[in-house]
Amino acid sequence: MPATPALKKSDFDFDLPPELIAQAPLPERSASRMLLLDVAAQSREDRMFRELPDFLRPGDLLVFNDTRVLPARLYGRKDTGGAVEILIERVTGAHEATVQLGVSKKPKEGGRIELADGSHAVVLGRDEGFFRLRFEAPEPLEKLLLKLGEMPLPPYIERHADASDMERYQTVFAREPGAVAAPTAGLHFDEATLARLRERGVEFGYVTLHVGAGTFQPVRADDLKDHHMHTEWLNVGAHLIGQIRRTRANGGRVIAVGTTVVRALESASKDGELHPFAGETQIFIFPGYRFSSIDGLLTNFHLPQSTLLMLVSALAGREYMLDAYRHAVEQRYRFFSYGDSMLILPKGV
Repeated sequence: MPATPALKKSDFDFDLPPELIAQAPLPERSASRMLLLDVAAQSREDRMFRELPDFLRPGDLLVFNDTRVLPARLYGRKDTGGAVEILIERVTGAHEATVQLGVSKKPKEGGRIELADGSHAVVLGRDEGFFRLRFEAPEPLEKLLLKLGEMPLPPYIERHADASDMERYQTVFAREPGAVAAPTAGLHFDEATLARLRERGVEFGYVTLHVGAGTFQPVRADDLKDHHMHTEWLNVGAHLIGQIRRTRANGGRVIAVGTTVVRALESASKDGELHPFAGETQIFIFPGYRFSSIDGLLTNFHLPQSTLLMLVSALAGREYMLDAYRHAVEQRYRFFSYGDSMLILPKGV
């Protein structure tokens, strides 16, 4: 048999008119559209997110990411007076973090950045494009961020975060602080939708995966085998493992809410079995990958040539998924973090 051609990042490209990139959330969380993908039938339907309970069954398990987004964007000035934008990548200690710096001239080790309240951040060093900072402030970094920070909207949202983003760029079930980007598939859920799902007999489970700013980093290697994923921290607990096993034993389906949940569960899977796991993951899922932990996925629409588009293509098939994206463009769906959703059911509705 001839060898399978290597997958290139260009194999996951599509044309997206810039005006389809959602710049703000809809007035109501659950008012978005939902593209329903029945992979087994190779069909699709244009639906509304509020209809989600109609496509789930009593005994199905929805798994959410309960990470909470930190207001992780700060502004300051170098000792020389130059403006600095600080985007926290990961909190690594009570007063330390790995960050991206927006600045005209990169500071050297030992350089100081003054923040708005007069406190300082000191540059400890640099690792692969990220800077390590120590924040010289009386309170822990998380409290400093709550006082000075701005919600870290993605780079394709071309406006500054405002007061409404403090609530809307956060899921209603967020409880474990540590993310610097939202698990955006969860943004569609409001209390009314959650109540309807409970009435339907759908159960809820939770993982924690602290989404890092690295999620927006482009794939630089042309051959996917040469791409190295950023590192993120996750926790898949024993309680959820028990829920998943009971769901499967009773004939229910495990539906992941967002690609972060998929990455967390697949990172906790070994030889097809889920085990409790807390730690780091760099898992990279692209076509050819065999899933063992989920039966469906609710997700948003992702960037061209992104690792997230590669992940959903692994689940549903690359050509089928790209065709669905072309349909979404034709039908004027709203894209990315504040955009519309899709429900992917590999084994049928």
